Amino acid sequence: MAHILVVEDEQPINDLITMNLKLVGHTYSKAYTGSEVAGMLEKERADLVLLDVMLPGLDGFGVMQQIAPLQIPVILITARNALSDRIRGFELGADDYIIKPFEILELLARINVVLRRNEQAGAVFICGEVEVRLPERQVRVDQLPVDLTAREFELLEVLIRNRNIALSREKLLELAWGYDFAGDTRTVDVHIRQLRKKLGWEERIKTVFKLGYRLEVQV
Repeated sequence: MAHILVVEDEQPINDLITMNLKLVGHTYSKAYTGSEVAGMLEKERADLVLLDVMLPGLDGFGVMQQIAPLQIPVILITARNALSDRIRGFELGADDYIIKPFEILELLARINVVLRRNEQAGAVFICGEVEVRLPERQVRVDQLPVDLTAREFELLEVLIRNRNIALSREKLLELAWGYDFAGDTRTVDVHIRQLRKKLGWEERIKTVFKLGYRLEVQV
């Protein structure tokens, strides 16, 4: 199941969407203004954003321009049915566009389609000469296989899935190690150094404010 950010200023609609997301097993976060979105996504990555276009202050199109580098799929939700609005949304990178009023079952179906599409697209990650095939747990550099330990691959997968987001050592331990680690959190630094060396990513994995790590990818 996915974690979905619902950006909708009308509380009844926001509540209706999130209630149904919960019923089918998704988790969610809520936002009511466009200005909240970028800050929320810097702290917590979402698998999908349901984004109203007509928001107070920064509208949905402005939000899409802000969050474009994060490469998170977006479904626009709006009462504006003009062809020019739909075209603008798709040009900004929207994955789908649904018009109010809508049937909740149609929205859930569209969510499933977008999630499946992006899950398939995200199965292979390419950055420069590095190719990572997540389902097969295979890594190649210059088309040659790279031998990573199980822990190194799990750490790499976490960085890829949360790219451009600064993750603390504690959060990396939680996500990659899968439990509350009782030892020295500096063990993350050792594994990061090994990944940098094996993949040639001295400049890709960056320490952010000396608090955590981020895989930085230019798009």
